[in-house]
Amino acid sequence: MSLLDHIDFSDLRVFVTILRTGSFKAAAIQLGLTPSAASHAMKRLEDKLSTQLLYRSSRAVSPTAAGAELALQLEEGFDKIGAALGMLDAAAASSLGELRINVFADAAHLLVEPAIPEFVKQCPNVKLAIVVDDRPIDIVSEGYDAGIRYGHYVPEGMVTAPLTRAHRWVAAASPGYLRKYGRPVQLEDLANHNCLQLLLGDNSSYKWEFGKGKGKQRIRVPGLVTINNTAATITAAKAGVGIAYLLEARIRKEIEEKSLEVVLPDFAAPSEPFHMYYSNRRHAHPALRKLIDIIRIQHGLARLR
Repeated sequence: MSLLDHIDFSDLRVFVTILRTGSFKAAAIQLGLTPSAASHAMKRLEDKLSTQLLYRSSRAVSPTAAGAELALQLEEGFDKIGAALGMLDAAAASSLGELRINVFADAAHLLVEPAIPEFVKQCPNVKLAIVVDDRPIDIVSEGYDAGIRYGHYVPEGMVTAPLTRAHRWVAAASPGYLRKYGRPVQLEDLANHNCLQLLLGDNSSYKWEFGKGKGKQRIRVPGLVTINNTAATITAAKAGVGIAYLLEARIRKEIEEKSLEVVLPDFAAPSEPFHMYYSNRRHAHPALRKLIDIIRIQHGLARLR
């Protein structure tokens, strides 16, 4: 039995991705893993090879001489494998059935809508069904091939692929509202404002999150208007009804047009990246990888390897 029989192909992929991205964390994000899983994969690979492949420090990761040589050979091998699989993938993706994706509204607007024209171009014979639904559902039992959620909301046991980098949640209001009621400077000032309540898909009211790390706070804000639709919330905020809590990327156009202004920007909270996810109990639809790559490229990430 050769050494190759003892090596997990996915561990080799983790190794190459760590060197390409320069860190365990970046490699984990690209591969849809946790940093801990990436670290375990490297330890497992080095143990099986009885060879140190990486120098690790708190600031950087670099290859040993053996690691550099192995990485060079693997890159060439992965490129050939990728090209071979790509031909099969393209043929299958262009002709195979229907792809059904369950997406919540903000992800549909920010990720899926811009990707549809390129997807149709690359997969002209695939029936693409996008169902916009903010309810938390079981995509497997309801017959979907995949779904999109924030990373920390993906159910356990699912295969994930990050689609974007982290976002920011911000509070925003119209210039007219701010002239009339004043601009909040501290979080405590929100108690004196009309805040548009955010209703989640499970009909619970969302506490607004501000800050990050140990300084992160979740506060309940006052307000008479409750909306479960982002577009309607944006319209109400632009009309001066109150302060809204929204993804900054979702209101980029309104900010540029100055119909909405971000308030309390120093307290903006980071959000997990969007992830595509699907069950590991079934093979991913051949066209799903195409859609994932299109979205990732449009948002400045590399194709999945």
